[in-house]
Amino acid sequence: MPRSSDVMLVALLLVTAGCTGGGAPAVPCASKVVQKELPEWARAGFSPGVAPHHVFSGRGDMVAVIFGYPLASPPRPNRGNKILWVSRLPLVPSSPLRIEARLEGGGAPVRTKVSGGPGPSLIDLPGAGCWRLDLSWSSHTDSIDLEYVAPE
Repeated sequence: MPRSSDVMLVALLLVTAGCTGGGAPAVPCASKVVQKELPEWARAGFSPGVAPHHVFSGRGDMVAVIFGYPLASPPRPNRGNKILWVSRLPLVPSSPLRIEARLEGGGAPVRTKVSGGPGPSLIDLPGAGCWRLDLSWSSHTDSIDLEYVAPE
């Protein structure tokens, strides 16, 4: 039988660590969509002065340029959830961008990939809310939070 002081210590550690039941600390949604000119390394194919909606990954190694903002779940019939993925880091030719997405609050992960690596994609996710996307491409990894809204 554990002593009450041991139980209290474990409870305190769980609370201060932000444990979510799965052992991972809870991280709030960090989707910060900006609408301004892209950084110089991500501007290929864009006219000067164009300011698309975009979100940076946690490390800043990937930018998701969002066409048809806001992203919607389910997708709107007349506008897809098109995302242009642009990597700041060197790429291995024909290495896919692998994505594992998880809705904030839990649930099963959704896995998809963009063949050929970062580039244009349609990313439809099953449910509105904040999605954490774990990204891996070439020999790199990063994560990005994207908000999907319920269509009006």
